[in-house]
Amino acid sequence: MTDWYYADASRQRQGPWTGEELASHFQHGRIGLETLVWRDGLGEWQPLRTVAGELDMPLQPPPATAPALPTAAESGDTPYAPPAAQIASEQQYVDGTDVVLAGFWRRAAALFIDSMVVTFAWYLVMIVGVVVLGIGGSVLMRDADSAGGMAAMFGIMGMIYLTYPLISAAYYAGFESSSKQATLGKMAVGIKVTDIDGRRLTLGRALGRWLAVALNYLTLYIGYLIVAFTERKQGLHDKVAATLVVDRWAYTAHPDWQERGLGTVTKVILAIAGVIYGLAFIAVLAAILIPLATQN
Repeated sequence: MTDWYYADASRQRQGPWTGEELASHFQHGRIGLETLVWRDGLGEWQPLRTVAGELDMPLQPPPATAPALPTAAESGDTPYAPPAAQIASEQQYVDGTDVVLAGFWRRAAALFIDSMVVTFAWYLVMIVGVVVLGIGGSVLMRDADSAGGMAAMFGIMGMIYLTYPLISAAYYAGFESSSKQATLGKMAVGIKVTDIDGRRLTLGRALGRWLAVALNYLTLYIGYLIVAFTERKQGLHDKVAATLVVDRWAYTAHPDWQERGLGTVTKVILAIAGVIYGLAFIAVLAAILIPLATQN
């Protein structure tokens, strides 16, 4: 018996179904003639109309109304890893397909979100640290050995500031080595990180990539800017770690779903970032010029 699968409106694979069940879904209006279907032996996903003859299915419009579509969870199967399937969800690697590399602006939008997330997490730690210093510090300063109390306070402050790189490393390395292969910012703009062959990073490789980001700061951010000019859209840290940043649908069974432009989400994020940084620049400029103007 042949197992069939189809891609639903959310581009998630549903199945397996028998040929009769698939034909029944069509007759009840749950899927259409243009719905992508696949079975073992097909080289790629095909519209249902191209395999209608194989299913002995009449090509007639389905009813206008239809009952709710049963999901794979209801049928007891997962849409992500059916047996013998070679092409499926975005988590599965497929080589030899068209690859859209993530350009500078999509990566800049992702970096803006990621920086906000890490900074927000760090400030939460800072708030807790300030409370600890406020309570614990007053107790320490009451000790006869004030030098020891001061040393303890500086030690706590040092630990607080060290949490930033720890949070950052855990965030970037953890997310980029996960099944999504992307941080929250990268997920938002639809891109992911792979090794040079398009495969998922190991945790060690992702951590090495995070460490290599320091080179971008040492080069006064030129390491980031070269993304716009290198052949494979690699930053300095990508070249050191041998990684790529690509569209989320690259190296999957659906390369045609890749976004070749900026996309609406990326444009909105860039606009928000532009407003925030623009206001910050104006504030800094005003802080410099206003005192100078009042002195004259």
